[in-house]
Amino acid sequence: MNIRIIALISAAVFASSCANKTQETATAQPAPAAATQIQETNTDMETLKNPAKATEKAPETFKVKFDTTKGNFTLEINRAWSPLGADRFYNLVKAGFFTDLAFFRVIEGFMVQFGIHGDPAVATAWRGARIKDDPVVESNKKGYISYAMAGPDTRTTQFFINYGDNARLDGMGFSPFGKVTEGMDVVESIYSGYGEGAPSGMGPDQGRVQMQGNAYLKKDFPKMDYIKSAELLK
Repeated sequence: MNIRIIALISAAVFASSCANKTQETATAQPAPAAATQIQETNTDMETLKNPAKATEKAPETFKVKFDTTKGNFTLEINRAWSPLGADRFYNLVKAGFFTDLAFFRVIEGFMVQFGIHGDPAVATAWRGARIKDDPVVESNKKGYISYAMAGPDTRTTQFFINYGDNARLDGMGFSPFGKVTEGMDVVESIYSGYGEGAPSGMGPDQGRVQMQGNAYLKKDFPKMDYIKSAELLK
């Protein structure tokens, strides 16, 4: 098995095991001018701290524009590819989950990972909010987004966008639910200097990210890039 694939899983398992001892976790160009905003992304703290409220069914297709410290990119989500995954993602966007959220694991040529909330209280609320796996319909091609996970039925709020053709992940159950349609150059420009996470590399320890949030990341990893906000588009 490719060492990078092993790393994707082992990092998630390590984070989960650290969290079980303290708190816990699971574990992956601007939008077109014609795109019309259909919903302001306002933080809904009630939902963010109570995942049981985040159960709305997503549209069959929808777009999300991400504003990041490196610029904007847009994802197009296709519910037919991964229904449970798309629904969870839709509810996270609506609740304002993607606000000041770090790209905490970036490995050149492989993928960029994000999805641990910077507020430890919110991260704690979502750690056990697992959704079941969806069958793999699409392949993990460049620009496609999937959930990071720590084994079967462990998807929560962590995601990765593929930097290349990672079709080998398909047989391991990583089910893409959308793809980058605008701004892949922005995605590829996200700071990657910290590399793999601890203990395998110099990047952040996911257990500490869960427990200490952005206070830890911004102090120890000042060059890290962040999602500033996300909004639903037509």
